[in-house]
Amino acid sequence: MDVYRVHNHNQMDYNFDNMESKHGKMSACPDDRLDSGVDSMNEELEKQIGELSVTEDLPKDNEPWREVVTDDGDTLLHLAIIHEATEHALQIIKLSHNHPFLNIQNYQRQTALHLAVIIEQPLLVEKLLKAGADPLLADYNGNTALHIACKRGSLACFGVITQNCQHHLTSIVSFLNYSGHNCLHLACIEGYISLVESLVQLGANINAQEPCSGRTALHLAVDLQNLTLVRRLLELGADVNCLNYGGFAPYHLTYGRQNEEIRCQLYERTAQNLRELPESESEMSDTEDLDMSEDELYDDIKFGK
Repeated sequence: MDVYRVHNHNQMDYNFDNMESKHGKMSACPDDRLDSGVDSMNEELEKQIGELSVTEDLPKDNEPWREVVTDDGDTLLHLAIIHEATEHALQIIKLSHNHPFLNIQNYQRQTALHLAVIIEQPLLVEKLLKAGADPLLADYNGNTALHIACKRGSLACFGVITQNCQHHLTSIVSFLNYSGHNCLHLACIEGYISLVESLVQLGANINAQEPCSGRTALHLAVDLQNLTLVRRLLELGADVNCLNYGGFAPYHLTYGRQNEEIRCQLYERTAQNLRELPESESEMSDTEDLDMSEDELYDDIKFGK
């Protein structure tokens, strides 16, 4: 069973123009589905959560409810968050202060912190972080909780994480997921201008390059033809002359694209010696022509006869 949730729209960062152009309409991202453990909250588990009581005593390491794990790898804390049983979740968090239980990952490698961000519960995010949840743990896509907040445009969860992780902030902001994207890259891809601005203010490297292609935030904005984002990145100090690993500056990516305003914005700022396409592009075209000629040369060969 797939459950898609987007809560508290007034606390979400939406770039409506970019969202509409990319998705046709606003919708939750399939990668953030909550299909883990949704059907596994049976009566027995509900009973166990309901019987939890908060005491002033320090929690014991051998509490039996910490050993309960569903077929999806979810603990009672995962389930309480998934099913929005907030009071029970708060009780469990209080009983597990600085306990490894808080950082258990389910079979999608989601921690309770990941799930709290996905269902837009900034209160639980704050309680988890203050109780010892690790903000650097990554899910099966390599995303930390902050990656998810940036991907979903959650201003509330973004604010809670960054405010409560000052000593981890540099590491969290620069952390790469398995696609090679840091939080700034994700905010740019989704078109969340406010988050882009906040990340840069917090010290994110605006010219950080993806490890696979070498694209910067500005390259991504041009790829997505997001004029508003291109303008804001330029205002924030993005380097127009930074080349990706193919030797292309952001301006080169305007070739064959329809937005003339983006082309003009970048042309005026790009170094004169970088305004022409790299020679490698021409060489590649020549090679493609040569290959085509060779194919035509042998087009009388028949296979499978």
